[in-house]
Amino acid sequence: MLEKVILFWFRRDLRLEDNTAFTKALQQGIPVLPIFIFDKNILDKLPENDARVPFIFETLQQMRNTLRGNYNSSIGLYYGSPEAVFKKLCTQYDVQGVYANHDYEPYALQRDLDIKEQLQEQDILLHTYKDQVIFEKNEIVKNDGLPYVVYTPYKNKWKERFNPELHLIDHSPLISLGNLIDDSRLPNLTLEDMGFKESVIKVPPYTVTEELIENYEATRNFPAIENGTSRLGPHLRFGTVSIRQMAKKAIAQENEIFWNELIWREFFMQILWHFPHTKDKAFKPKYDRIEWRNNEEEFKKWCDGQTGYAFVDAGMRELNTTGFMHNRVRMLVASFLCKHLLIDWRWGEAYFAEKLLDYDMSANVGNWQWAAGSGVDAAPYFRIFNPMTQIEKFDKQKEYINTWVPELQELTYPPMMVDHKMARERCLKVYKEAVS
Repeated sequence: MLEKVILFWFRRDLRLEDNTAFTKALQQGIPVLPIFIFDKNILDKLPENDARVPFIFETLQQMRNTLRGNYNSSIGLYYGSPEAVFKKLCTQYDVQGVYANHDYEPYALQRDLDIKEQLQEQDILLHTYKDQVIFEKNEIVKNDGLPYVVYTPYKNKWKERFNPELHLIDHSPLISLGNLIDDSRLPNLTLEDMGFKESVIKVPPYTVTEELIENYEATRNFPAIENGTSRLGPHLRFGTVSIRQMAKKAIAQENEIFWNELIWREFFMQILWHFPHTKDKAFKPKYDRIEWRNNEEEFKKWCDGQTGYAFVDAGMRELNTTGFMHNRVRMLVASFLCKHLLIDWRWGEAYFAEKLLDYDMSANVGNWQWAAGSGVDAAPYFRIFNPMTQIEKFDKQKEYINTWVPELQELTYPPMMVDHKMARERCLKVYKEAVS
């Protein structure tokens, strides 16, 4: 007779504490088998040295060690399609239910629908819960039920609806020897098994100290300040930290700016959920009429940090070297690609998706469409950053630039690939023709 188990499916929630669905699974009175699926549908599109895969892998190994050391249990690691993995597991165990936390990206929504239907054929239910956000889907909408497409009123309604006692409950599971499967022989993997190898780029730990939050407004716009930002992005993306813990820190210090950044994340997530077409189509359809130049040689110069505009080049080199780019610089390099070079925002979005350790589709798409003028609450198309005056505002001493463009004063540094004034006028003309 097969052993009765509940499957808990780790996804974007790589932690044992304050994990909503994991807690729910452990409360059911049936031994829980935790699993993680390295999804071939996603991984097969990534380069072999993608730094995010080792980060996920190492995090899971640490979690496995904790469960093995304290509870004689583990996490089953599988590589394949989710459909194939669940089909196999349902022949090995008498599965009484599958528990997981919600995911909101278009691929994940379809994946979960397919898995739900597959499980239902065997009378197994897929139970999913809200975990990676405070508010999800259509929980924050206008009075007429329509989604917000402007951040400020969304933020205001978010704060109006927010109740710490209700929304900041710590979902830390009461793990015991009895409520996890007693099996330390669950399948493991190596990176090589999946066609990956270690990367020289590492995900740094996040830093959310009282000092950082207190100084956040003063430091967050200056990329040369070493600890001016939290590096929280990858950890929220993969769920190695709970959004509720971060919200508690912001509220405890009464820091509206840091709190607002967390709300921006949820704003873009609900936009993608309401408008899934925005992942590759303009939110404002008329912007899909723009006649992009899409010059491949110019795109490569942008990717390589060889545009001749030092602030832009510094940002791209930081990204290529570390997997991180300061948010202020992200806005500049995105604007430069779309408006100075007239290269489709989707090219830049795809490049960031490949390189950013904190890549999150909703924020990436939302911010790229903001830069291109085509998205919700976007910068108007006639707002074009001047890469030179941006230096005066945000890197006046050129500390950041000198870090990443040490050859700035040398003859080897390339000349500016495009004249700012000419590029601005060209952009205004092309955009005006498309959207008027």
